Amino acid sequence: MTVKDVLAKLESLGDAGRRTYNARVGPDGIAGAPPDKQFGVKTGDIRALARKIKTNHELALQLWKTGHVDAQMLAILIMKPKDVSAKELDKMVREARFGWVAEWLTSYIVKEQPPAEKEALRAKWMKDKDGWAARAGWHLTASMINKGGKDADGLDVEKLLDRIEKEMPKAPPETRWTMNNTLAAIGIKHAKLRKRAIAIGEKIGLYKDWPMSKGCTIPYVPIWIEEMVKRKA
Repeated sequence: MTVKDVLAKLESLGDAGRRTYNARVGPDGIAGAPPDKQFGVKTGDIRALARKIKTNHELALQLWKTGHVDAQMLAILIMKPKDVSAKELDKMVREARFGWVAEWLTSYIVKEQPPAEKEALRAKWMKDKDGWAARAGWHLTASMINKGGKDADGLDVEKLLDRIEKEMPKAPPETRWTMNNTLAAIGIKHAKLRKRAIAIGEKIGLYKDWPMSKGCTIPYVPIWIEEMVKRKA
């Protein structure tokens, strides 16, 4: 399939309801997908199309360059993570401008990089002023804390709490999301720091009024931490 063929297929799978959902700003404050950069394809349909195309790294890179949300999500699924250089990844995390794209890129491509390269990128992004690059850095940091063991070696979690307390209130929405995940991870995984993590969450109050579906856990850190700790008891 060519890029033109894929875009035509994605357009045929577009859903008006999904376009509306994608376009609106979420309760996390992250801007939605621009109307001219999406067809509103459901994630299940994107995954099904990826299974049909199978791995095709060159096509994936071409789809990514379109800047089209649905095409980029598909590109991530048919890309070869090991064939993406650190320089390319650094560029891609800055080009992702939609929450789902950024999430998939970090979860499916960045996380599959060799440990040393991934850590170098994480350290770089944690200092970055670009909100989307910083989001990726905090995403990786939260994952390391959640996984624990050797993956978390070298992390100064107390200094991370200092940064979160100081920086999260003024951070851009895309960065706040993964900073908040890191705060929750620290509170869940580190009993000695749990009280402080909860206090920071209460002080900042981020996502306190998050609209909740039945059976889900609110991303408001004090409730999130207490619920997860209770489940593991």
